[in-house]
Amino acid sequence: MTTNVLILCTHNSARSVLAEGMLDHWARRFGKDVRAYSAGSAPSGRVNPCALEALGNAGVDTAGYRSKSWDTFTEQGAPEMRIVITVCDSAAAEQCPYWPGSPVKVHWGYPDPSNAPEAAKKDAFELTRQAIGYRMLQLLQLPIEDMNDHELQQALTKISKS
Repeated sequence: MTTNVLILCTHNSARSVLAEGMLDHWARRFGKDVRAYSAGSAPSGRVNPCALEALGNAGVDTAGYRSKSWDTFTEQGAPEMRIVITVCDSAAAEQCPYWPGSPVKVHWGYPDPSNAPEAAKKDAFELTRQAIGYRMLQLLQLPIEDMNDHELQQALTKISKS
């Protein structure tokens, strides 16, 4: 059974998109039955071009990426999430909607690369992509399908401290 992972950030334009792209990329590459999704509590309506460029430079196919509301994943027929990860502090502090299936939740915070000075913005996105990509690799090393929610919560929390 596919493990669905929802990655949240306020605007769903940078960090959550980077995380979605890297998790899907690594999952396909290593033959893991994991599917990533991203959303925002107040989506901007557009994905930051620097995020798409950083993913593209890493060999990630970004066709179809868009900024969307987390409400999309509470609607009937939406995929049921096993894991919900927040990647920005403001989204982590917000009251999340009810997620069907009561997924395991964890916060893996990253500074917003969109706030970097213009001259350093591309480097900031690339460094954020690398940091997020590393954690996604750690997630994929877990025997997710064999873990109960408590074990998964502990393992994801441990990753957040690495």
